[in-house]
Amino acid sequence: MNGPDVVVLDYGMGNLHSVSKALERAGAQVRLATSPNEVGRAAAMVLPGVGNFGRCAENLRAAELDRAVLSWIEADRPFFGICVGMQLLFEGSDESELPGLGVLEGRVVRIPSDVRVPHMGWNTVDGSGPIFEGLEDSWFYFVHSFAADAEGVGMCEYGMRFAAAVERGQMWATQFHPEKSAAAGLKVLGNFVGRL
Repeated sequence: MNGPDVVVLDYGMGNLHSVSKALERAGAQVRLATSPNEVGRAAAMVLPGVGNFGRCAENLRAAELDRAVLSWIEADRPFFGICVGMQLLFEGSDESELPGLGVLEGRVVRIPSDVRVPHMGWNTVDGSGPIFEGLEDSWFYFVHSFAADAEGVGMCEYGMRFAAAVERGQMWATQFHPEKSAAAGLKVLGNFVGRL
């Protein structure tokens, strides 16, 4: 049986191979899109992101995929942002003067220097809602130096309390990397794919 068609945006800044393989393990058929006209009529869109917020924002806009993301979310179609792909949904980041997409209110700020930065490794998330359905006391894998100073459906503590997961309608996003978070991460992606 074929799974739902999930398009992963390729703008030169994502962990495409690992994300694609994890989505396939969760039951999706995955294809990459480098431009808006390649998005098509997919069942869901995934925005991965690794590295610098400003570079990610710049590359996304250069490929004109920012407009694809905004129209997709505005239509309340299933969407999943990962790491910087989540950060880009906010208004901006202390990491760059370039604005984010402004889908969510708030800013991404630098993790305080009284803890080791980057925040790299496993940490617990206090989560609720459909993203975390079937999960309790789960650990997820993080790699980041900046975090969303906002409330979310999943919260984490590391030098500050920050949003580790957000949800609005059919838009889901996580600061942690579900594709690197073993069984718990696969369950999160399975919860997403299972709703398509």
